[in-house]
Amino acid sequence: MLAAVSQPVQENLLEDTAQAALVFCDVALPVPLDMAFTYRVPESLQGAAAPVVGGRVLVPFRQQRLSGIVLELHDRPPSVTAKSILSVLDATPVLDASLLKLGQWIADYYLAPLGEVLRTMLPLGAEFQKTIAYRITDDGRMALHLAGMQGSSKRAQRSPEDQRIEFRALDYLSERDWAKEAVLRNSTGASRTSKTGDLLAGMLRKKWIERRDFSDVKDASRTVAFAVLKGEAAKLNANQRTLIDTLAETGGKVSVETLRSLQVPRSTLGTLVRRGLVEIVEEPAEFAMTKFKPRRSPFDFDLTLAQKAALQTITASVETRKFHGALLHGVTGSGKTAVYLTAMHAVLEAGRSSILLVPEIGLTPAVAADLHQIFGEEVAILHSALSGPERAEQWHRIRRGDARVVVGTRSAVFAPVQDLALILVDEEQDSSYKQEETPRYHARDVAVVRAKMAGATVVLGSATPSLESYFNAFKQKGSASKYTLIELRDRVESRPLPEVEILDMRQEFQETGQEQVISRKLQAGIAERMERNEQVMVLLNRRGFSPVVLCRACGKELECEDCAIAMTHHKQARRMECHYCGATKPVPKGCVHCGSEYVYFLGTGSEKLEELLHGLFPRARIARLDRDTVRGRYDFERVLGALHEGELDILVGTQMIAKGHDIHGVTLVGVVGADTALGLPDFRAAERTFQLLTQVAGRAGRGDAPGKVVLQTFFPDHYAVQYAARHDFAGFYEKELRFRSWMHYPPYNALANVLIRSTKLEEALQWSGVLGKWFEKTRHEGVRVLGPAAAPIVRLKKDFRYHFVLKAESREKMNRLLRSMLAHAVTEKIPRTNIVVDVDALWLM
Repeated sequence: MLAAVSQPVQENLLEDTAQAALVFCDVALPVPLDMAFTYRVPESLQGAAAPVVGGRVLVPFRQQRLSGIVLELHDRPPSVTAKSILSVLDATPVLDASLLKLGQWIADYYLAPLGEVLRTMLPLGAEFQKTIAYRITDDGRMALHLAGMQGSSKRAQRSPEDQRIEFRALDYLSERDWAKEAVLRNSTGASRTSKTGDLLAGMLRKKWIERRDFSDVKDASRTVAFAVLKGEAAKLNANQRTLIDTLAETGGKVSVETLRSLQVPRSTLGTLVRRGLVEIVEEPAEFAMTKFKPRRSPFDFDLTLAQKAALQTITASVETRKFHGALLHGVTGSGKTAVYLTAMHAVLEAGRSSILLVPEIGLTPAVAADLHQIFGEEVAILHSALSGPERAEQWHRIRRGDARVVVGTRSAVFAPVQDLALILVDEEQDSSYKQEETPRYHARDVAVVRAKMAGATVVLGSATPSLESYFNAFKQKGSASKYTLIELRDRVESRPLPEVEILDMRQEFQETGQEQVISRKLQAGIAERMERNEQVMVLLNRRGFSPVVLCRACGKELECEDCAIAMTHHKQARRMECHYCGATKPVPKGCVHCGSEYVYFLGTGSEKLEELLHGLFPRARIARLDRDTVRGRYDFERVLGALHEGELDILVGTQMIAKGHDIHGVTLVGVVGADTALGLPDFRAAERTFQLLTQVAGRAGRGDAPGKVVLQTFFPDHYAVQYAARHDFAGFYEKELRFRSWMHYPPYNALANVLIRSTKLEEALQWSGVLGKWFEKTRHEGVRVLGPAAAPIVRLKKDFRYHFVLKAESREKMNRLLRSMLAHAVTEKIPRTNIVVDVDALWLM
């Protein structure tokens, strides 16, 4: 048995704890339980081989082996017998005292299990190989024998598909010792059913099979195999001669991957190795930072007076070595990136470290190219598009001090840099910084807390700051502002902001008599730019071909079976897809509800928009950027590189094209469906619409030629559209702030969303009712509780969903109430995994 011990992370975590008297350790494990677990340290792992606080250990947990982080070493025996740790994975801490303290803050603030927080902070999963295996028992052999006596045909007639899979699994295991779970699934057809886990669990309960965890540490270092020419031979066949000649022509050394691309059998290389003519050697793999060409260095031109003032404010705060927060509010094209890079250069010259966060993986290559041009091998890159070994490699470079400049997406906020001086959060308003799974942290807010703990400076940058950040940059009711406001009001080189024209699509319909995806005005504008050899970007923030498939006979939509949401038609892929759970179906030839052949594909996505543009401008070079076209690591770089080089005339895309791209050839930006987000049941809908329109408008006119923006909308009078067209952030901020104040929404109140979910509707209703009654009976002064109510998307990924929305002026009061609610849920035996607590929720869907 494991004993639960909840100990706060202490300041003296890195003291010398490897003493013989300390024979127990508290370990945080990546499980959904808000507790630490006490393990015994065997004598063989004491002394020099002892675990260290902040280091990883391999421990048994139920039927598994898990890697956890040591929180404390002590001599306090638990109330029950403690299991022993299996091995020590690190001789020195992988998380130092400051990062452990940060992890504890995240766990406390976002009400997340500490073990899951620490797992998120460490991108070292590639160094731990999880292997589950099964083998047949005597009971299983007897069950297989009895089934065989009944006859396979009879068994097939009386048995459903899951029972047939069970006996296939027993057949497979009867001829082997241990079989890995993945191999067992594939070999028996179990991988083709969604019930695989339930089937294996059922066979375990019946004691037909037994399970064993073989998980252990592995070497995650990346290597490349090279073939090296060692000698020549007179007698070679044609295939062997091809390989030998290729090696000779390239200096006697070629990667094995290159040789395998030649039109020769794979066995040929092995034959040459056996004959001693070729040797295979493993060498460390090189890391390709990016294939993107860097832009002009900020040191190639003079900064404007506003940029110099901004830089002076940032560097002065860094030099104090005390915490300081700043909001860099600069219009699109005002040169915020140049300020970032110059400030990071100053930090590096002082021998200290900095982190630059960007919201999208697609933005990372361009920024990484800029940084690599300036800082060389001092740069490390961290984001989820890297392979597991690549992430681990970059993390270790940072930890060793080989890289003191880090760029990446939200997880890069945990980079183990030494002597942290500056954290920059670009496009700080972007929702990508909020993680939508446990732990549901916001990287911008974590960056602020980390900077505060490290005595560093944090700079939040944006052309359209979030209302919360802008609100914090002003004094409120006599109190001091949280951030210093730094403003860049003009574009570099005095370039004008683009002219914005609002096009009323209601009037377009009245004048043409039919629905228009691309208005006449936008068509004419694109044609004019094509004649002048200028470039165009067209935004439609909805991917796919048609977002709705509707039956004209019965009026029903084709919905995802696991989500209460319409499936989207993807024409090129010839399938229907749910954009929430990823489920796919064939394109229907008739209505799945009534069988009618009158199926109507309704609406327009980015794929359809691209097709329409090809039809209107057949000679134009057109590309599309959305999640469907960006599959591989370099897809984004390839398309944007082509746009930079003038190899594309029109770029179509979703919000991926709206932020951060500095392409001087773009003089026209068209926005199709500018008001899509305004119809969502979301109090931030207006803010998101304003931000998206302003950001995409900023892509136009960044070169010598002036830019223009055409906003197509059915709500031309909406204040979000009007203020975006005027580039008036302050005006939008004041108006939106009044609405937030009236409705007690952020930034005036803290917000939390509590979601109750279950695959069974009756459970979701029962549990939400139990918590609803508890909220009614519990005194929660200063906290407003709304609900329970059905979530806007009532079913998602098989789960039925009901939620509560909490608002409070005091975050402490709301946190206490949420902790009490979770404690009550335990007494009511509501599983913790069925309750999602989202503190500072960005979405209430």
